[in-house]
Amino acid sequence: MANANVRVRFCPSPTGNPHVGLVRTALFNWAFARHHGGTFVFRIEDTDAARDSEESYEQLLDSLRWLGFTWDEGPEVGGPYAPYRQSQRMDIYADVAQRLRDGGYAYDCYCTTEELDARRAAARAAGKPSGYDGHCRELTQVQLEAFQGEHRPSIVRFRMPDEPITFTDLVRGELTFTPENVPDFGILRANGAPLYTLVNPVDDALMQITHVLRGEDLLSSTPRQIALYKALMELGIATDVPQFGHLPYVMGEGNKKLSKRDPESSLNLYRERGFLPEGLLNYLSLLGWSFSHDRDIFSIEEMVAKFDIPDVNANPARFDIKKAEAINADHIRLLDPKAFADACTPWLRAPHANWEPEDFDPEAWAAIAPYAQTRVTVLSDITANVDFLFRKEPVEDQASWDKAMKGDPAALLTTAREHLAGADWSDPESLKQAVLTAGEAHGLKLGKAQAPVRVAVTGRTVGLPLFESLQILGKERSLARIEAALAKLAA
Repeated sequence: MANANVRVRFCPSPTGNPHVGLVRTALFNWAFARHHGGTFVFRIEDTDAARDSEESYEQLLDSLRWLGFTWDEGPEVGGPYAPYRQSQRMDIYADVAQRLRDGGYAYDCYCTTEELDARRAAARAAGKPSGYDGHCRELTQVQLEAFQGEHRPSIVRFRMPDEPITFTDLVRGELTFTPENVPDFGILRANGAPLYTLVNPVDDALMQITHVLRGEDLLSSTPRQIALYKALMELGIATDVPQFGHLPYVMGEGNKKLSKRDPESSLNLYRERGFLPEGLLNYLSLLGWSFSHDRDIFSIEEMVAKFDIPDVNANPARFDIKKAEAINADHIRLLDPKAFADACTPWLRAPHANWEPEDFDPEAWAAIAPYAQTRVTVLSDITANVDFLFRKEPVEDQASWDKAMKGDPAALLTTAREHLAGADWSDPESLKQAVLTAGEAHGLKLGKAQAPVRVAVTGRTVGLPLFESLQILGKERSLARIEAALAKLAA
């Protein structure tokens, strides 16, 4: 049932290239909001000046636009809870932190790094949890004045409740965390800079977020955030605790979580290779969710109509590049022919094209495009598939040459040239019959007979349908290339 009150957020940090796991999180949030007729909030976590960059910020916006995501509130759109960049909300966090301290929900912690490390090591040695031990929770006035007199720096810690925290995860069901496993945590650094543990719950509260849908790696921080929400509610800052749903890990090779260091994790890789946005999103949606047991190919509109978070599987999802390519290939086949031809345009121009711009023939491209559409997996495949049409000579590929030119290729090519010279070049079937007849004259089946012809004309052993390619290239150029191959064999 649609719920227009649904408000979800996608809040990435602008660091480095977007990660496909991040895109999966954005997709699930966006689809959930659209399914329920709710609001999709795009918020930028840019409080870490050392790691965040304006270039990454612009890249994030560009990536979301390329994928087809629209946001209802956020950068460049605005909204009732602006600004939507955390770096522009520092005064808000400082005010909330002070109210938490004044209300007794947070306290100053003067423990040094060395003291914390020593106490943690002792706790581990004793077989106890090694989180913060509450050392500064109940400092006396004398102790406080002593630390302040030493000008000892302090951070601000949130005071966790002493009872278990239980909540129902929308993906994993009911979960309980005991106090010893969720110690007091920092919300402000010694220099006053707010930490993630403060800014995200505060923004979610102020922006009226109803559902927090995020990666499983953030599950351990959820009890902290729930406790902080309750404190914010008591202070009149928050009105409710959102529902949480933790999405399954995306796994790479060797049963390891797909990380930013894994080459296949970069969104830019898929863009540069010529994945369609709809193909990539279709595949990413299957990492933890399924449309139905017997259907993997669907449109984004169909996904939105069916998607809901309770249907997400809690088990880790394996990223399979081969399946991603296969699904993308299916989406390429589904394109309108003109849409396919237009989508290929970037790969028919510099720097991808290996021919001179003036040698590109739009009519030849329009003729070959329908055959290419059924053969390419990603749009970047198109360059190598059609370059024989636009180069003055076919690409030099010695491996393909060596593979095809076995036995007595000169005799076969000589006979094929003769038969092709008399064929009807308006009919690919006539060209096929010419090569078939030439092959039979040398005791070869069509597959063996056409291999030397293909390499002579296109430079490669595999490619688009040969006889349609010959027709589009034309009689004069095709026969000239066979002559050139014969000259090369003679040399």
